[in-house]
Amino acid sequence: MRVLVQRVTAAQVVADGELVGRIAPNPQGLVALVGITHTDTEATAKTLGDKLWRLRILDGERSAADLDAPILVVSQFTLYADTAKGRRPSWSAAAPGPVAEPLVECFARALRDLGATVATGRFGAHMRVELVNDGPVTVLLEA
Repeated sequence: MRVLVQRVTAAQVVADGELVGRIAPNPQGLVALVGITHTDTEATAKTLGDKLWRLRILDGERSAADLDAPILVVSQFTLYADTAKGRRPSWSAAAPGPVAEPLVECFARALRDLGATVATGRFGAHMRVELVNDGPVTVLLEA
């Protein structure tokens, strides 16, 4: 599992012309782009959810848990692109939708269970993610 985390001052996701998720950071929040691979489990999703919730990347070396910062979770299979050969990425390391979707949902649920305010994108949809990266701060979490 890979989670690309960005510290933001604003973020929303639109799918099929419809606003499906928005966070209103005050003053900061996080966007979590989540990629799932074949070996990931619910335990992996819960572990990374906890790590993200407590990751000290907000102002003053505080975490989302410290500031009750909202989190926008968006599935992103392209985090498992293999670009080692040629110019066309391979997506074979990304888990298929029926495996990935429940694990992305588990990740979001784990954050909610910890007390996070969580908005999400729409799994499998073509999404337009709009965000204002703050810092910029971008961190890759892996399990």
